[in-house]
Amino acid sequence: MKRILLLLLAVQCSLSNMMAQGRDKYEFMRNLPVYADSLIADLNYPLAWGNSDIKDFSEWKQAARQKVFDCMLTPPPAPAEGFEAKVLYEEQRDGYKARKIEIRLSKYYTVPAYVLIPDGKGPFPAINALHDHGGHLFIGKEKMIRPLACEDSTVIKDAEEWAVGYEGQFFGDYLAQHGYVVFSADAPMWGERGQKEGPQRNMYDMIAGNMMMYGIDLSAYMTYDDIAGTEYLASMPEVDASRIGCTGWSMGAYRAWMLSALSDRIKVGASVCWMVTTDEQMGFKYSRTENGGFANCFPGLRRWLDYPHIASIACPKPMLFINGSQDKLFPVAGVKKAFKIMHDTWESQGAGDKIETELWDMPHSCGKNSQKRVLDFFDKHLKTIK
Repeated sequence: MKRILLLLLAVQCSLSNMMAQGRDKYEFMRNLPVYADSLIADLNYPLAWGNSDIKDFSEWKQAARQKVFDCMLTPPPAPAEGFEAKVLYEEQRDGYKARKIEIRLSKYYTVPAYVLIPDGKGPFPAINALHDHGGHLFIGKEKMIRPLACEDSTVIKDAEEWAVGYEGQFFGDYLAQHGYVVFSADAPMWGERGQKEGPQRNMYDMIAGNMMMYGIDLSAYMTYDDIAGTEYLASMPEVDASRIGCTGWSMGAYRAWMLSALSDRIKVGASVCWMVTTDEQMGFKYSRTENGGFANCFPGLRRWLDYPHIASIACPKPMLFINGSQDKLFPVAGVKKAFKIMHDTWESQGAGDKIETELWDMPHSCGKNSQKRVLDFFDKHLKTIK
């Protein structure tokens, strides 16, 4: 028996070595098809503003937005009785109240969220604070807002450790201290919307693939929920529905410009460290390519619109984009190309003063200076709306 086990072990090791070596002929290298550069060369974005046959900007926005929704596949069905929200816990903080709530955003599920409400007489301007990815799925909303005392000590500790990436400052609390109602919800697969077995990053893509077997897209559900969450925010009596913005860092930045493009509720958007063009992001030119995978993938959309084209659907809203010149996730050449595309769009509509793009000498981060810049942008454009 021992000899048999040793023989089986030797065979297994031999097979593992063979698989690690690969074959002489192959079609994929790193995490791309070997013909990736040819695929990029064939992307001509026929629905982009300036490429499209549609010359009326309002008509183009409608068509481009509809194409995005088409590629997002089937939306989650709305709840039959509207947004049912219940307060699970509330505590007073320095200058604002913090609530943990649960909202029914769909017929299928309820969503845990945090809401911060400034002291004093409203209604107040409001921000949908959209959490990041970071390959860290154990917490979601707790990345943006300091966890309430009702949370498990493990959650509180994890959030405090994650906040180091924000220089120890919870972005949502910072905004609430300056007079904004702040809403932040878990995205699908994060926090209290994660896996029963515990967060496993290597299972994300498999679950996303399984969701597609139902005819739905996991990334799209995140965006649909961001839209629905904003609708709930607008319905709150403490909120001035005419003064709602959104912001986020990394995947949260992607969510922010997507939400700005797709929701008329959003009046102002600010994104920190997520903007690029596909030609620079998805070829062999750099050692690293986009690895968000299904977290920002809508089927077929890139055949119609690139990232900055989609963000341009938000025009002429005030929009702020900050990227880092030392950010290894987004090549500077791609960032500059994307910024130019968006500037050209806003300029074409006489709204060049409404878009601000900045390339900072920083890595992939959202420290206190970035948060202060976003706050100033919101103060300029949201607190002045009558």
